[in-house]
Amino acid sequence: MIEGKHYSRREFLKVAAVAGAAIVVGGGLGDLLAACAGGKTTGTTRGVGTSTATSGATTITATATTVALQPIVVPTVPAKVPDYGQVDPATGLHVIGTPVAIDITSYRLKVDGKVAHPLSLSYDDIRRLPKVTATLNLVCPGFFADTATWSGVPLTTILQTAGIQPDAKEIRMNGADGHYSFLNLKDALVPENFLAYELRGDTMPLLQGFPLRAALPNQSGSPWVKWLLEIVVD
Repeated sequence: MIEGKHYSRREFLKVAAVAGAAIVVGGGLGDLLAACAGGKTTGTTRGVGTSTATSGATTITATATTVALQPIVVPTVPAKVPDYGQVDPATGLHVIGTPVAIDITSYRLKVDGKVAHPLSLSYDDIRRLPKVTATLNLVCPGFFADTATWSGVPLTTILQTAGIQPDAKEIRMNGADGHYSFLNLKDALVPENFLAYELRGDTMPLLQGFPLRAALPNQSGSPWVKWLLEIVVD
């Protein structure tokens, strides 16, 4: 259920579908990440709708879906949590941050601050929004570089649906573990950014940020906030 008085579910999905349309991923992103990580990054983007390749870029016309969602198995904290910065054998990815088990039935992603329509989105609300998939390098300079395929909702869909006020300059993303990051509005609205809820086609593991984490291809690892609870537009 979407809390608040601004949108009914149907109205929200309709507005979000418009906000999420025409997501464009340029061909230069892979080169940029490869230069930072010292390797090659492969990238694909998949939306709910029609995909047309044009001149090295992929344009996705995305629409919100109202079909029944597949049930998920809520991940739990594993019996053995790798030490900070070590590799999780279950995923082959490094573990950073303090894992937080979140009650998915009461979970809400809050979007507030300098917005016209503050949002409070359940996990299923988020999964019904336009969806993209991309294979990205997650780089913590001097520590590690992980490559994985993530899926989720474009950050622009969320922000544009909330309605950013003209004097807004940045966003702050707050995680349940106490970690937060700032992005100026220009960087936040890069169309490649999304909020991931799947890893390699499956529900996001808890150690990687279930239920939701930021996936920011043009940023180093620190702003990729895990266990995301709130986006504040300042």
